[in-house]
Amino acid sequence: MQTNYLDQLNQPQREAVEYNDGPALVLAGAGSGKTRVLVYKLLHLVNLGYNPSRLMALTFTNKAAREMRSRIAQLIGRDAYKLQMGTFHSIFLRILREHAHLLGYTSDLVIYTTDDTKSKLKKIIKLLNLDDKVYKEGVVHNRISRAKNNLKTAHGYKMDAEQLKLDAKANIPRVYDIYEHYERELKQSNAMDFDDLLLQTNILFRDYPDVLALWRERVDYLLIDEYQDTNFAQYMIARYLMIDKGKIFVVGDDAQSIYSFRGANLENMLRFEQIFKGTRVFKLEQNYRSTQTIVQAAKHVIARNQNQLRKDVFSLGDIGEPIELHEAENGEAEASWVVRTIKNIAFKRKIDYDQFAVLYRTNMQSRLLEQKLLSSGIPFRIWGGRSFFDAKEIKDVLAYFRLMVNERDDEAMYRIINYPKRGIGDTTILKLKQAAMLRKISVMELIREPEAYDLDFNKGTLSKLKNFSLLIDDMREKCREGGDFYKLCEWLINTSGIPTELLLDQTPEGKGRRDNIQEFLSGVDEYARHTLEEGEEPHLAHYLSEISLMTDQDNSADEQEPSVTLMTVHAAKGLEFPHVFIVGLEEQLFPSAMSSEIHELEEERRLFYVAITRAEKTCHIGYAKERFRHGKTEFCRPSRFLKELPEDLLKRNAAASDTLRYRENKWGNSRDIADSIPSSFSKQDFMPSSSSPAQRRVFLGRRESDTPEPQHERTGNLRVGGRVTHPRFGEGIIKVLEGQGENIKATVLFDEDGQERKLLLRFANLQALD
Repeated sequence: MQTNYLDQLNQPQREAVEYNDGPALVLAGAGSGKTRVLVYKLLHLVNLGYNPSRLMALTFTNKAAREMRSRIAQLIGRDAYKLQMGTFHSIFLRILREHAHLLGYTSDLVIYTTDDTKSKLKKIIKLLNLDDKVYKEGVVHNRISRAKNNLKTAHGYKMDAEQLKLDAKANIPRVYDIYEHYERELKQSNAMDFDDLLLQTNILFRDYPDVLALWRERVDYLLIDEYQDTNFAQYMIARYLMIDKGKIFVVGDDAQSIYSFRGANLENMLRFEQIFKGTRVFKLEQNYRSTQTIVQAAKHVIARNQNQLRKDVFSLGDIGEPIELHEAENGEAEASWVVRTIKNIAFKRKIDYDQFAVLYRTNMQSRLLEQKLLSSGIPFRIWGGRSFFDAKEIKDVLAYFRLMVNERDDEAMYRIINYPKRGIGDTTILKLKQAAMLRKISVMELIREPEAYDLDFNKGTLSKLKNFSLLIDDMREKCREGGDFYKLCEWLINTSGIPTELLLDQTPEGKGRRDNIQEFLSGVDEYARHTLEEGEEPHLAHYLSEISLMTDQDNSADEQEPSVTLMTVHAAKGLEFPHVFIVGLEEQLFPSAMSSEIHELEEERRLFYVAITRAEKTCHIGYAKERFRHGKTEFCRPSRFLKELPEDLLKRNAAASDTLRYRENKWGNSRDIADSIPSSFSKQDFMPSSSSPAQRRVFLGRRESDTPEPQHERTGNLRVGGRVTHPRFGEGIIKVLEGQGENIKATVLFDEDGQERKLLLRFANLQALD
């Protein structure tokens, strides 16, 4: 067993490890070596004679538990496997199995996954004859989960008048009824969900003093990692076990408390000294990860928070490069800057792409980054998530679009025939599949004329199928009429009912899905603009092809290839990268538009602190002057957090310097900015739209009206049959000239790929060759 381990610690780390006279709160700043302190604390306790089997160490993730056990095993050998070490849920499950009979369960109880829980809730909602479009299982599960983490049983939920008022306001007043049925069915199934592992352990310790006494005797020392992320239920279990005993050692950083939406309660850490009397606080303030510049920048930002435990973080590493602050014209330009800078750094320093991470506040921001990285041939991976175009709501929208282009696309049909829900069940869909295969026709043909194919459906089902076919036919007719490409796509999405369906989910996840739809429409607008700039017409089939090619290229990436990491800031916590980009530092985005209260704004600031401290060598921060949202271009204001970065630590691009200097007076006191400046400005309030309906026509491979446009043999120096060259598509032959005035178009057959393209002459930049 190692004996010189204390010499490997700095002074504050060593003092924390050696202290054994009461409760200890270790404030571990970012990159300060908290895992080493926890591991060496366990080693020290074993060296002092503590029995490893009577030491309990709790973590939040299985990965963290495995890492800690592996490191302690290198120091104490096989004794590491005697430790009561694991996640809160895994350790408390062992306790509950041992005493399950006291709570009305047997020791072989099963644990429901989140999917199991939602499936059970879905059945209960149906059993109670509640509208499943209003009582969505995800929303109900979120409410029940929060209740359990606050130690409310179904009865406690029903007695909470304030909670019942909130449910009534949200138009879901019978959540308590669903909770009662769910609680009862879990018991009947000898099952618990993840939240029950915390709730039932609290009930066990509260109602059975002899069991609590047994476990207080079995645990000589309790160690907890990431204490700032604990919720009320976890805090109460720690209190039950150690309130009088004092043998508790917790490690965390209040400046990195960013999970309140999961129930984490920062007060657990802020009030630790008041709850556990005689607590000694140890501050780990030296950052071993980042340059002095990065550490000082993060320190200045977090200093603005009032609700915190003060630390004076520092680094003795290199001074490092200034933090780059870049203002981009729009979101697309911001993504281009990120990709360009990554390529430059990788080339100049001869380093792999896995040295880079790009962090953003919301998942919807990944779309532009994915597209720019793909077009530049830079491999990337999405950490802890999925590609923007793999999100369910995006796939649902694309399925509707696919049916507009090809009504024989049965896979798209199966995806959305009952989404949003219209009462067409799995049995009906299976019969449609079988009938279509038997008759060798598409499902759409069956649905349009079910009587002609003698389908065995009742009147109610036939009516639902007829309504669906009318919906699709109306949408396809709208596409045939043509018009503004963006507005058409927006109309298709709204007519599908998807936005209305998503609006029913008021959880943060639901908002994220709605944001994704808006970001998808931003991509539609970009496609239309770029297509017109190249002299072509926006075309729904072409747009779908571009997305398919892009997502296929993404899916074919080599998982072993060094790749840029894309992730939300929340997902980045606990990780580190040599070079970090943080994008979207704008008001209403970062900080979030949902952060109106002081405590919410302080959590957003902690989130920014976490983002900065992921960087080891360089940190690059970007923001856009405008973004396309909700069908219009909106001007963006730089985030108030940028003003909190020390000027002498920054390197601005010229645009950022000019903008921030101009807005110096408008910023004023950063705490007051939200009250003094409107949330957004539309470019349309000041100037004509850059994309009028006449400029963004849409085609499905048909003419946009039944009236033929006048054709010409010649216009200017261009003629039918003449050879031309295009800056992108190369040489070709003009097949048709048609239209009038600004809308004259040329259909050109290009030599290189054999494709015919219809180009607007005023954009196409065609040059005659003869």
